[in-house]
Amino acid sequence: MEAKAKLKNMMMSARKVRQIADEIREKTVDQALNFLTVMRDRKRAAIIIEKILKSAVANMATVSPNVDTEKVFVKEVCVDSASSYKRIRARAQGRAYRRLKRSCHISIIISD
Repeated sequence: MEAKAKLKNMMMSARKVRQIADEIREKTVDQALNFLTVMRDRKRAAIIIEKILKSAVANMATVSPNVDTEKVFVKEVCVDSASSYKRIRARAQGRAYRRLKRSCHISIIISD
């Protein structure tokens, strides 16, 4: 039994989110949630990934109500880059530099 949860267009660079996503891949849901609660103070991406993981567990619970989170593991965590907003930063002598505000898509698949 598999369950999915996705988040699209999160305003954070995919590189920053992948640092956390690589740590929870192929761990049990309990281990992943414990890790994410510890990392919550250090990385903002951990808060978002924790919410998505809880959503995936809730999606699995709708299909099979007796879900044991000790046996369910994180099968796949995919972080892809999304569209970037182009902004301008004022520089010296009337120049303007382009600045990219990056965003990403996150999808989590859990399985038992």
